[in-house]
Amino acid sequence: MPLEIERKFLVRGDYKSQATAHAHICQGYICAQPGRTVRVRLRDDRGFLTIKGPSADGGLSRYEFEHEISAAEARDLLHLSETPVIDKVRWLVPVGAHIFEVDEFHGDNEGLVVAEVELQHPDEPFDRPDWLGQEVTGDRRYYNAALTRCPYSTW
Repeated sequence: MPLEIERKFLVRGDYKSQATAHAHICQGYICAQPGRTVRVRLRDDRGFLTIKGPSADGGLSRYEFEHEISAAEARDLLHLSETPVIDKVRWLVPVGAHIFEVDEFHGDNEGLVVAEVELQHPDEPFDRPDWLGQEVTGDRRYYNAALTRCPYSTW
């Protein structure tokens, strides 16, 4: 079973000068229930449909299935999504042996910047750049699906 293991952090300071790539992402949720989500994502001109299971290990890991779909299918499915749709730019920032995905949110979540690092196992060590702030792994407020229901601007 595909298992996603990641840690999530708030970001403070400059990470963009170290980024090697970025992409614009619009994503919506067809289903966002406790313990399972069905997400549609348009990443630049590529579409994806993702199913995620419940979080385990204090939010550190969960089942994830992702399948690429056409950009046209993704745009159609975004119209079926719960609103609002998440709008963000994802920056890829290599640090040591890992690549941090830094999401800079827009719209109702403007001002929120979160970094995630995927790991092979929960105890895997990783380098911590100086722009990495407070860890929020397992804090459901920072889940993208939760940000559609309770945007950062309302906190």
